[in-house]
Amino acid sequence: MAKIQSVEPNIADLANGWLKSYNLPYKLEQESLNAEIDKALDDYHSKSGGKGGNRPDAKLLQQDKQLNYFPILIEYKGYKNKLVKLNSDGQVDNLNSKNEPNFKNIKDYAVNGAVHYANAVLHHTSYTDIIAIGVTGYKDSSGDLQHEIGVYFVSKENLGAGQKIGEYTDFSFLSDDHFNSFIDKVKSLSLTDEELDKLKLQREKEIDVSLRKLNHDIYQNEKGLGENDRVYLVAASIIATLGIPNEVPPLEKSELKSQSYNGGRDGDIIISRITAFLEKKGLPQDKKDLIVRTLSNTLLTENINKVMDGESQLKRVFSKIVDDLGIYYKIGLTTDFTGKLFNEMYGWLGFSQDKLNDVVLTPSYIATMLAKLARVNRNSYVWDFATGSAGLLVAAMNEMLNDAKNTITSPEELAVKEAKIKAEQLLGLEMLSSVYMLAILNMILMGDGSSNILNEDSLTFDGKYGFGKTNEHFPADAFILNPPYSAVGNGMNFVEKALNMMSKGYAAIIIQGSAGSGRAKEINKRILKKHTLIASIKMPVDIFIGKSSVQTYIYVFKVNEGHHKDEMVKFIDFSNDGYTRSNRKKSINNLKDTDRARERYQEVVEIVRFGKSKLNILTEEEYFENKICPNSGIDWNQSIPIDTTPTLDDFKKTVSDYLAWEVSNLLKSRGGNSSSLGK
Repeated sequence: MAKIQSVEPNIADLANGWLKSYNLPYKLEQESLNAEIDKALDDYHSKSGGKGGNRPDAKLLQQDKQLNYFPILIEYKGYKNKLVKLNSDGQVDNLNSKNEPNFKNIKDYAVNGAVHYANAVLHHTSYTDIIAIGVTGYKDSSGDLQHEIGVYFVSKENLGAGQKIGEYTDFSFLSDDHFNSFIDKVKSLSLTDEELDKLKLQREKEIDVSLRKLNHDIYQNEKGLGENDRVYLVAASIIATLGIPNEVPPLEKSELKSQSYNGGRDGDIIISRITAFLEKKGLPQDKKDLIVRTLSNTLLTENINKVMDGESQLKRVFSKIVDDLGIYYKIGLTTDFTGKLFNEMYGWLGFSQDKLNDVVLTPSYIATMLAKLARVNRNSYVWDFATGSAGLLVAAMNEMLNDAKNTITSPEELAVKEAKIKAEQLLGLEMLSSVYMLAILNMILMGDGSSNILNEDSLTFDGKYGFGKTNEHFPADAFILNPPYSAVGNGMNFVEKALNMMSKGYAAIIIQGSAGSGRAKEINKRILKKHTLIASIKMPVDIFIGKSSVQTYIYVFKVNEGHHKDEMVKFIDFSNDGYTRSNRKKSINNLKDTDRARERYQEVVEIVRFGKSKLNILTEEEYFENKICPNSGIDWNQSIPIDTTPTLDDFKKTVSDYLAWEVSNLLKSRGGNSSSLGK
């Protein structure tokens, strides 16, 4: 059978002819568009998986009426059915089952290749909105050239996944006459919450893959770097490459010259950029000093700046971090990014100090649940007395910002509210300095709610702002917590301290179950004198799989209202939360939604708020209400009672089973006798 000949030259001739006819300033494969985009394409992995060599068949920069530039990257193919390869969710299929680049699709399909180029630009440049175009075609039985075009939008907003813009038969939408209306259509594109959630989940899986790869690479190939060094290097590299538009440019790999004189070393350059970034962010001086001092202890050491074969170890590691992780914080994922980083980096070798073994970070879906149970909204003032990587505060901040977006219609008023949420309505305490650095980084990445993340002991905290209104008490009305379980009363001492500093609001904590059944008896009794236990939720035993296997509960409180002896507490058995978990080290996804997990979590939030009427997926066997004794402190983990009173049906079944047993014995007995008589 004769091999089908590619018509790519004909397609290129046709499409480039359109570009020429509209007088567009397009550049061909080997030509330069601009230094920033050229460098991005060169730095990104190629369509075949190697480094560099990304050359779109055509490319151009177009300006809309707002004078915003849009990079347009075009890829040509010359075969039928080679326009685009989509996955089962209708997304451009550029990732394989391991969430690694699917280079076969990227290489073989026009749109997939163009979207790949667009991600290079999104990853390595200041452009956040890119148009990716694929064109392919074939000659029909009459010898006439047939073509098809795919036009996709790749942006920070769609997490780099790409969205189809519309159907087109030529490139006239790029012409000066039609480009503005085309961009208006692009701006009207939106993803549903479900689509965005799927993309976020996919991107989070990619983050896990990238973090494992990065940590393994550094651990195997970069000698002399301890666990804290690796975390600080990632934190420093990310802060240095964030940049602030028109204020502080992102640090480029090329700016690290691997010089050996003081002031010109790679570490000096990175610290200088971090200092400039923190200055423009307006962080308080003592916080800036602490961050710079902590990072300098790693970045300014002699060994990491020593030049060998023209390159320092620091430049090499910096380049790996930017290449592997840059895309994820560039697109602004609202995930506990540094929580994932923390778990991966420290999970590789485990903590080296027994004291730190107690640090177990809360999964993001649990963090969101706690924020909702504490009734967090745009006007809440939320604090966390064991912040970790700030995952709980990130979840709370997202709830607050979402509520603001959904209720405030004035763009100016919304911007003011968002700034206030980040600067004044969040407070976190973390005593361990290495973990504190991660909390700072996380909140900077999530939009900078880092102002009042404090490196303090929660048990001696005076309740005041750490920045800005330093003479004022933080008016907390929502408390969320996953305490260190080795603390007094499994961490209930943190709960007592925080609740007693609040005048109103709600609290939701996840804690070891023994805190409610005896370990924190005296603390619990004191808590109930001033606060009400609303709900006790038994969680799956494996939510911290691989880190801890203790049984945990979530306790929900109403603040500053003593628990009345007749108060009915909602007891929920949430052992089946809809997720299936595994602890396979090489697995890409150890958490799978196998039974409406998202809906189950929302239902629990509603049951705690509104009661039994919200039971839908959960059954009456998983929910009941009962009193607790305010003077007990050990009856917070009640099990749903099982009715052991026999019914008429039970009696009938028992009689039936007995008669069946009697008949069976009788038949066996007769069978045995007849057998012996026959001998």
